[in-house]
Amino acid sequence: MISIEKIIKDSIDVKQLILNDKKLVQRVNDAAMMCVESLKNGGKIHFCGNGGSAADAQHLAAELSGRFYYDRPPLNAEALHVNTSYLTAVANDYSYDMIYARMLQASAKKGDVIVGISTSGNSTNILKAFDVAKEIGVKTIGMTGESGGKIANVCDILLNVPSKCTPRIQESHIMIGHIICEIIEATIFPK
Repeated sequence: MISIEKIIKDSIDVKQLILNDKKLVQRVNDAAMMCVESLKNGGKIHFCGNGGSAADAQHLAAELSGRFYYDRPPLNAEALHVNTSYLTAVANDYSYDMIYARMLQASAKKGDVIVGISTSGNSTNILKAFDVAKEIGVKTIGMTGESGGKIANVCDILLNVPSKCTPRIQESHIMIGHIICEIIEATIFPK
């Protein structure tokens, strides 16, 4: 039988591990400040992920380009998968592995930031996007699970949630993403 209480406790336990990991907390702040620097210099924050992580990418892009806590000017942020005609064309004509790399080639410039969200840290399309990012001069933030996967070796900042359980990782990704959005908003538009 499924225990709702155990699921909630497990989610809290992962967040407690994050809270207790001072190095990870510092990397969350570093990621936010990397985004602030980019945005202040006319850059853009690109987000990408697959499945639930694509939903998180779109959610976080909307928090920045729309609003988060209060009314303020929009920030330049976008999830790379929102154009379904582009997505299906590139997946069909090239491969699914190229969907983010090609969009980054088209829309990114030096000084931008890309946030790749992958619970395993092994999503090939994100890895290929990070390769293109390095060529262009785009900084990379990887949001992953515990091991960091292959993304751990190629990103500028790794935000690896200390869990191997996909739902708990995704819950923590959105929490971390919200923290980053709050720091960005409060830093660029202080009240």
